[in-house]
Amino acid sequence: MTVQGEAAKSTGPLTTESGAPVADNQNSETAGTGGPVLVQDQHLLEKLAHFNRERIPERVVHARGAGAYGTFTVTADVTQYTRAKFLSQVGKQTETFLRFSTVAGNLGSADAVRDPRGFALKFYTEDGNYDLVGNNTPVFFIKDAIKFPDFIHTQKRDPYTGSQEADNVWDFWGLSPESTHQVTWLFGDRGIPASYRHLDGFGSHTFQWNNEAGEVFWVKYHFKTDQGIKNLTQDEANKLAGEDPDSHQRDLREAIERGDFPSWTVYVQIMPAADAATYRFNPLDLTKVWPHADYPRIEIGKLQLNRNPENVFAEVEQSIFSPAHFVPGIGPSPDKMLQGRLFGYGDAHRYRVGINADHLPVNRPHAAEARTHGRDGVLYDGRHGRAKNYEPNSFGGPVQTDRPLWQPTAVNGCTGNDEAPVHAEDNDFVQAGNLYRLMSEPEKERLIANLSGFIAKVSREDIIERAINNFRQADPDYGKRLEAAVQALRG
Repeated sequence: MTVQGEAAKSTGPLTTESGAPVADNQNSETAGTGGPVLVQDQHLLEKLAHFNRERIPERVVHARGAGAYGTFTVTADVTQYTRAKFLSQVGKQTETFLRFSTVAGNLGSADAVRDPRGFALKFYTEDGNYDLVGNNTPVFFIKDAIKFPDFIHTQKRDPYTGSQEADNVWDFWGLSPESTHQVTWLFGDRGIPASYRHLDGFGSHTFQWNNEAGEVFWVKYHFKTDQGIKNLTQDEANKLAGEDPDSHQRDLREAIERGDFPSWTVYVQIMPAADAATYRFNPLDLTKVWPHADYPRIEIGKLQLNRNPENVFAEVEQSIFSPAHFVPGIGPSPDKMLQGRLFGYGDAHRYRVGINADHLPVNRPHAAEARTHGRDGVLYDGRHGRAKNYEPNSFGGPVQTDRPLWQPTAVNGCTGNDEAPVHAEDNDFVQAGNLYRLMSEPEKERLIANLSGFIAKVSREDIIERAINNFRQADPDYGKRLEAAVQALRG
């Protein structure tokens, strides 16, 4: 189609960013025919300058992702546990935005890779945005945020080789036995979901719910896919990643376009806060799950995705999520990994997108405009007008409610760099062994093949032995089979 044909279909003239009409968008202005380009061609300079600045820093982790809008509908009365308004009534609906992602890859990496999947969900509630920033696994590799930068450095590119190195990955995991449970998840069948629609989501951390009476409960979130779990083998994933790097993003978008709206049934596990101190292991430890026999799942709602973003950069890439975005009735726990994320995520977005990222439509609260005393900065839109920017003031500005969002947590003892309190059955290997023993024989064979193929790439025998020993402590058969498979590959 000709340029003239396109122009005839347009709704108005092309303009510069300041709104002036553009006379010619095909030819730069020159000093005579064939002469040098003139600096006075401000349309050319504006286009090139904008192009140079179109990208923002990608996320340090979870860079590669896709998202969609939807609704969350309450299906059960949970007011005995929480005073959160968006959970206050059966049938109540709340708008949502969900971003899926891989963790370690960069923005241009493939979707079909062995990696945890981010499951970051924003609820646009009447009390502001509530962000539940989880994964497709109920546990994680580490239990303290002070180790997070080190862990991610092992998953990213080595400073010398510029590639991910098996030595770095297994050296860290071998020296961090608490990772054994999550590594077993990652190298099992669920390590490579077939699509974003066919995976479960988890809040992963333990959070606080508190009711109108001030009672406190610890809670874990589960999102069970209604499409059923589907996974890829390593060979299938290798082929798909090469043929269609955007496979998961494409699948999600096309499903919603054809009206096949994906959904998840939402459950919680609820523990009275008083139970935590005497529970057999630390229930706030992110490397462990709560057995359903102790705290059964309770269905509370249904999540459905039903609308695609109109612009991936504006709505997916610039979306921000923070575990610190709570609403009345919901709050944090002393989970040490969560405590670090409360700072880390917001700080990352302030650097990456800017101090006013919350003004963007995808991040903006829906029920009411945020009323703060923050002003200025990049992309500030002047939304506060002439209102005073301090508090207290006598000009009718916003004031505090005097009611905290969550209940206080009792503390005691001296400050120090301490591990979490030890419970009777705290152990880094028990749940990894339990997961292994739950697997069928074909599942175990694939797990061993996936693990051994990666471990066999390690250059040092001491790193290999330390890594295998962690799996041996989880289950003797697990370690024995893995050792044999690695030896066979290394000759």
